Amino acid sequence: MDTETVVRTRRALHAVAELVLAGPQYRAGGTIRLRACPGGFATVVEPELRVVGAELVAPGRVLSLERTTCTELGAALGFEVGAPAGLYHDGPGIAPGDAVAVDPSAARRIADCFALGDAALRGLFAAADPVIWPEHFDIGVTVDDVNYGISPGDAFQPEPYAYIGPHTPPRQDGFWNAPFGAARTVRELGDAGGLMAFLDQGRRLAHGA
Repeated sequence: MDTETVVRTRRALHAVAELVLAGPQYRAGGTIRLRACPGGFATVVEPELRVVGAELVAPGRVLSLERTTCTELGAALGFEVGAPAGLYHDGPGIAPGDAVAVDPSAARRIADCFALGDAALRGLFAAADPVIWPEHFDIGVTVDDVNYGISPGDAFQPEPYAYIGPHTPPRQDGFWNAPFGAARTVRELGDAGGLMAFLDQGRRLAHGA
Protein backbone atom coordinates (compact mmCIF):
# COMPACT_ATOMS: atom_id res chain seq x y z
CA MET A 1 0.00 0.00 0.00
CA ASP A 2 1.38 3.40 -0.93
CA THR A 3 2.36 5.90 1.76
CA GLU A 4 0.02 8.59 0.42
CA THR A 5 -3.05 6.38 0.98
CA VAL A 6 -1.99 5.53 4.52
CA VAL A 7 -1.29 9.17 5.41
CA ARG A 8 -4.58 10.35 3.87
CA THR A 9 -6.51 7.70 5.79
CA ARG A 10 -4.72 8.49 9.04
CA ARG A 11 -5.50 12.19 8.73
CA ALA A 12 -9.12 11.42 7.85
CA LEU A 13 -9.54 9.14 10.87
CA HIS A 14 -7.81 11.74 13.04
CA ALA A 15 -10.36 14.31 11.85
CA VAL A 16 -13.27 12.00 12.64
CA ALA A 17 -11.77 11.26 16.06
CA GLU A 18 -11.45 14.95 16.85
CA LEU A 19 -14.51 16.48 15.20
CA VAL A 20 -17.14 13.73 15.39
CA LEU A 21 -16.17 11.75 18.50
CA ALA A 22 -14.07 13.85 20.90
CA GLY A 23 -15.63 17.27 20.34
CA PRO A 24 -19.28 16.25 20.79
CA GLN A 25 -18.29 13.93 23.66
CA TYR A 26 -16.51 16.82 25.40
CA ARG A 27 -19.52 19.10 25.05
CA ALA A 28 -21.86 16.40 26.33
CA GLY A 29 -19.73 14.67 28.95
CA GLY A 30 -16.69 16.83 29.69
CA THR A 31 -13.96 14.48 28.41
CA ILE A 32 -11.99 14.17 25.18
CA ARG A 33 -10.64 10.70 26.00
CA LEU A 34 -11.19 8.00 23.42
CA ARG A 35 -10.41 4.28 23.68
CA ALA A 36 -9.31 1.43 21.47
CA CYS A 37 -12.03 -1.02 20.49
CA PRO A 38 -12.11 -4.07 18.21
CA GLY A 39 -11.41 -2.80 14.71
CA GLY A 40 -10.75 0.82 15.65
CA PHE A 41 -11.58 3.34 18.36
CA ALA A 42 -14.57 4.67 20.28
CA THR A 43 -15.94 7.24 22.69
CA VAL A 44 -15.97 6.52 26.43
CA VAL A 45 -19.26 8.33 27.24
CA GLU A 46 -22.18 9.62 25.16
CA PRO A 47 -22.56 10.00 22.27
CA GLU A 48 -21.96 6.26 21.84
CA LEU A 49 -19.84 6.11 18.69
CA ARG A 50 -17.27 3.73 17.25
CA VAL A 51 -15.05 3.86 14.21
CA VAL A 52 -14.57 0.33 12.89
CA GLY A 53 -12.45 0.12 9.77
CA ALA A 54 -13.90 2.58 7.28
CA GLU A 55 -17.26 2.92 9.03
CA LEU A 56 -18.72 5.09 11.78
CA VAL A 57 -21.02 3.01 13.98
CA ALA A 58 -23.75 4.60 16.12
CA PRO A 59 -26.77 2.97 17.76
CA GLY A 60 -28.88 1.80 14.84
CA ARG A 61 -26.68 3.47 12.20
CA VAL A 62 -23.59 2.58 10.17
CA LEU A 63 -22.10 5.36 8.04
CA SER A 64 -19.35 5.02 5.45
CA LEU A 65 -16.14 7.03 5.87
CA GLU A 66 -14.81 6.25 2.40
CA ARG A 67 -16.03 9.57 0.94
CA THR A 68 -17.76 12.13 3.17
CA THR A 69 -17.26 15.15 5.43
CA CYS A 70 -17.50 15.40 9.20
CA THR A 71 -20.34 17.90 8.77
CA GLU A 72 -22.32 15.31 6.79
CA LEU A 73 -21.66 12.66 9.43
CA GLY A 74 -22.92 14.94 12.19
CA ALA A 75 -26.02 15.87 10.20
CA ALA A 76 -26.83 12.20 9.63
CA LEU A 77 -26.57 11.55 13.37
CA GLY A 78 -28.37 14.70 14.46
CA PHE A 79 -25.65 16.66 16.24
CA GLU A 80 -23.14 19.40 15.53
CA VAL A 81 -19.54 18.38 15.01
CA GLY A 82 -16.43 20.36 15.88
CA ALA A 83 -13.19 20.20 17.84
CA PRO A 84 -13.20 20.54 21.64
CA ALA A 85 -12.73 24.29 22.03
CA GLY A 86 -9.78 25.81 23.86
CA LEU A 87 -8.04 22.60 24.96
CA TYR A 88 -5.14 22.23 22.51
CA HIS A 89 -3.65 23.77 19.40
CA ASP A 90 -2.60 20.76 17.32
CA GLY A 91 -4.89 18.30 15.57
CA PRO A 92 -5.31 17.04 12.01
CA GLY A 93 -5.81 20.47 10.48
CA ILE A 94 -9.05 19.40 8.78
CA ALA A 95 -12.22 21.49 8.99
CA PRO A 96 -15.70 19.96 9.44
CA GLY A 97 -16.63 20.68 5.83
CA ASP A 98 -13.42 19.31 4.31
CA ALA A 99 -13.63 16.03 2.42
CA VAL A 100 -12.29 12.95 4.20
CA ALA A 101 -11.55 9.63 2.52
CA VAL A 102 -10.76 6.47 4.47
CA ASP A 103 -9.23 3.48 2.72
CA PRO A 104 -10.47 0.26 4.40
CA SER A 105 -7.12 -1.54 4.24
CA ALA A 106 -5.21 1.45 5.64
CA ALA A 107 -7.86 1.83 8.35
CA ARG A 108 -7.31 -1.78 9.40
CA ARG A 109 -3.58 -1.10 9.75
CA ILE A 110 -4.25 1.84 12.01
CA ALA A 111 -6.74 -0.17 14.07
CA ASP A 112 -4.13 -2.92 14.44
CA CYS A 113 -1.66 -0.31 15.69
CA PHE A 114 -4.06 0.88 18.39
CA ALA A 115 -4.89 -2.71 19.39
CA LEU A 116 -1.20 -3.61 19.64
CA GLY A 117 -0.49 -0.49 21.69
CA ASP A 118 -3.43 -1.10 23.99
CA ALA A 119 -2.27 -4.68 24.64
CA ALA A 120 1.35 -3.65 25.28
CA LEU A 121 0.43 -0.82 27.64
CA ARG A 122 -2.01 -2.95 29.63
CA GLY A 123 0.54 -5.75 29.76
CA LEU A 124 3.24 -3.48 31.17
CA PHE A 125 1.09 -1.31 33.43
CA ALA A 126 -1.56 -3.48 35.06
CA ALA A 127 -3.57 -0.55 36.41
CA ALA A 128 -3.37 1.48 33.20
CA ASP A 129 -6.34 2.68 31.19
CA PRO A 130 -4.80 3.58 27.81
CA VAL A 131 -6.27 6.65 26.14
CA ILE A 132 -6.43 7.66 22.50
CA TRP A 133 -5.96 11.42 22.55
CA PRO A 134 -7.59 13.41 19.72
CA GLU A 135 -4.84 16.03 19.78
CA HIS A 136 -2.08 13.76 18.45
CA PHE A 137 -4.19 10.66 17.62
CA ASP A 138 -2.01 8.27 19.60
CA ILE A 139 -2.70 5.82 22.42
CA GLY A 140 -0.83 6.23 25.68
CA VAL A 141 -0.59 6.35 29.43
CA THR A 142 1.32 8.54 31.87
CA VAL A 143 3.01 6.84 34.83
CA ASP A 144 5.34 8.59 37.32
CA ASP A 145 5.91 11.63 35.09
CA VAL A 146 6.70 9.59 31.98
CA ASN A 147 4.49 9.29 28.88
CA TYR A 148 4.37 5.90 27.16
CA GLY A 149 2.51 5.32 23.94
CA ILE A 150 2.12 4.16 20.38
CA SER A 151 1.39 6.45 17.45
CA PRO A 152 0.03 5.31 14.07
CA GLY A 153 2.36 7.90 12.52
CA ASP A 154 2.66 11.68 12.40
CA ALA A 155 4.90 14.49 11.18
CA PHE A 156 7.76 13.20 13.35
CA GLN A 157 7.64 9.63 11.99
CA PRO A 158 5.31 8.65 9.12
CA GLU A 159 5.04 4.98 10.12
CA PRO A 160 3.66 3.58 13.40
CA TYR A 161 6.03 3.89 16.33
CA ALA A 162 6.28 3.42 20.08
CA TYR A 163 7.58 6.21 22.26
CA ILE A 164 8.70 7.09 25.78
CA GLY A 165 8.56 10.73 26.82
CA PRO A 166 9.83 11.70 30.28
CA HIS A 167 8.36 15.04 31.35
CA THR A 168 11.97 16.25 31.53
CA PRO A 169 13.52 14.76 28.37
CA PRO A 170 17.02 13.35 28.93
CA ARG A 171 20.07 14.14 26.83
CA GLN A 172 19.97 12.22 23.55
CA ASP A 173 22.16 9.12 23.30
CA GLY A 174 21.96 5.60 21.91
CA PHE A 175 18.56 4.98 23.54
CA TRP A 176 17.11 8.48 23.86
CA ASN A 177 16.99 9.26 20.15
CA ALA A 178 14.10 11.74 19.89
CA PRO A 179 13.61 15.36 21.05
CA PHE A 180 10.89 14.19 23.47
CA GLY A 181 12.70 11.02 24.64
CA ALA A 182 12.90 7.75 22.70
CA ALA A 183 11.08 6.22 19.73
CA ARG A 184 11.21 2.97 17.77
CA THR A 185 9.04 1.92 14.84
CA VAL A 186 6.51 -0.85 15.35
CA ARG A 187 8.06 -2.59 12.35
CA GLU A 188 11.39 -2.67 14.21
CA LEU A 189 9.89 -3.85 17.51
CA GLY A 190 7.57 -6.49 16.04
CA ASP A 191 4.84 -7.77 18.34
CA ALA A 192 3.34 -6.67 21.66
CA GLY A 193 6.22 -8.37 23.48
CA GLY A 194 8.74 -6.26 21.59
CA LEU A 195 6.80 -3.10 22.37
CA MET A 196 6.61 -4.04 26.05
CA ALA A 197 10.36 -4.72 26.20
CA PHE A 198 11.15 -1.32 24.69
CA LEU A 199 8.74 0.53 26.95
CA ASP A 200 10.02 -1.33 30.00
CA GLN A 201 13.62 -0.48 29.14
CA GLY A 202 12.62 3.15 28.86
CA ARG A 203 10.82 2.99 32.19
CA ARG A 204 13.93 1.66 33.92
CA LEU A 205 16.27 4.17 32.25
CA ALA A 206 13.92 7.09 32.94
CA HIS A 207 14.08 6.29 36.63
CA GLY A 208 17.81 5.68 36.76
CA ALA A 209 17.73 1.89 36.91
